[in-house]
Amino acid sequence: MTNLWPELKPMARRRFMSLSLQGAVALAVSPAMVKNLLAGEDRSRLEISPGLLQKTIATALKRGGNLAEVYVENRVSRSIILEEGQFKSAVFGLIRGAGVRVIDGDKTGYAYSDELTEEKLQRAAEVASFIASSGKKTQAVSIKEQRRPSYVTVKIPLEEVAETKRMEIMKRAEEAALSYDSRIKMASIDYYDETRDRIIANSEGLLLKSSLPLIFFIVQTLATGNNTSHLGRERLSRHAGLEMFDQDTPEKAAKEAARESIAMLEAKEAPAGKMDVVIQNGWGGVLVHEAVGHPLEADNIAKQTGAFVGKLGQKVAADIFTMVDDGSLTGFRGTTDFDDEGTQMKRNVLIERGVVVRFMTDILSARQLKMERTGNGRRENFRYYPVPRMTNTFIEQGKDKPEDIIASTKSGLYVQSLSGGSVDPTTGMFNFTCREAYLIENGRKTAAVKGATLIGSCLDIITRIDAIGNDLAFGPGICGKGQSAEVTAGQPTVRIRGINVGGTRARG
Repeated sequence: MTNLWPELKPMARRRFMSLSLQGAVALAVSPAMVKNLLAGEDRSRLEISPGLLQKTIATALKRGGNLAEVYVENRVSRSIILEEGQFKSAVFGLIRGAGVRVIDGDKTGYAYSDELTEEKLQRAAEVASFIASSGKKTQAVSIKEQRRPSYVTVKIPLEEVAETKRMEIMKRAEEAALSYDSRIKMASIDYYDETRDRIIANSEGLLLKSSLPLIFFIVQTLATGNNTSHLGRERLSRHAGLEMFDQDTPEKAAKEAARESIAMLEAKEAPAGKMDVVIQNGWGGVLVHEAVGHPLEADNIAKQTGAFVGKLGQKVAADIFTMVDDGSLTGFRGTTDFDDEGTQMKRNVLIERGVVVRFMTDILSARQLKMERTGNGRRENFRYYPVPRMTNTFIEQGKDKPEDIIASTKSGLYVQSLSGGSVDPTTGMFNFTCREAYLIENGRKTAAVKGATLIGSCLDIITRIDAIGNDLAFGPGICGKGQSAEVTAGQPTVRIRGINVGGTRARG
């Protein structure tokens, strides 16, 4: 492989490891170098003595507070990009550190350290403790390691996979994309994997450890023709080893991205106006994730902001609509064995048969609202304190056949995939761009259209859902809320009656 980074000077492996473990390091290196950098190092375990954790918790509580917590993390990652037939970059990342949190009433004190020495942890605990002012002292319970059921299985551990195998998978995707159609002019393959080790200890006596692998694989294809172009995309992601590609093959992902690129070359300008919209199963669930999921996160409710304040126990949708957040779905991108506060992840029904029955909580919001902890306390890494976040959020499967939903829609828009979007959690207003969409005419999916956007409010949209398919499917994504989180969004085929569609031409 050609050396694309001649400016890099040789660095002794021990020197590299010493620097990297003090904080975060991201080096652009050839994938073949990674094995040499880590040769002889045991990255599979993150060790810190229970005695030091207990001492840190005690220091954090010395000024008072309701709860103290230590979160320790070690993350090893690889990111490789293949573009225009060349491996353009490879970034190898190491991040290690710990965060100390103190909760005192409604207040949170947080400090972190890039070093796991006793001195640095004690200093972080002292800084976090300054938030405590109630004078209420909490006696820390002696920590004891606990075991939890695992929802992640690995057959081919990432640390045992040669770099050439990762590169081979990427080349397979590229070849499948370029061979799909002569109008596919470019394929870009992004491969990312990581192993994240966590230790969580708190003043309630909790001590948990876990190691979590993750793969994120993105194929993008550019097609040109008809004096236009379209960039198609397909994503694969699971908490798994390299066996993920046995079922979700790189060829399948590449062909799906290429299919979209070619189909959208024929797209006409999208009509605008109020119309019925049918959204395909799978990643279309991101619409409900954004428009309905975020307003159901309990930190918004505790602040008395958002569309669902005061709606607990109230009917907000038809009987056919049930919405779930489930962090225990085996291997899904939003799944972990326990959240970043140590709460067991589980299935949480949020809206049941149209009635709001639960909010997604972390420890702080559960205390504020006097509700159960749902396992939704999540953080980007040790530099952030946890907040309520979704995991795998979806509309429960219905009874309608997808083909019947389309056939019974006289005219409207069929949305096959959504792209970027945004929601204001205080008002529930949202807008989403349709990456691939088609007209529905006389109960049939017809011409491709481009430039369509979906506009509305969360409470309005769920009251307008009148058909839900029996074809529940999921798609992986990244959720932003001040800090990023791995999520899955899902839904069956759904129909929304009379939603506002922004387009580039008047509706005929």
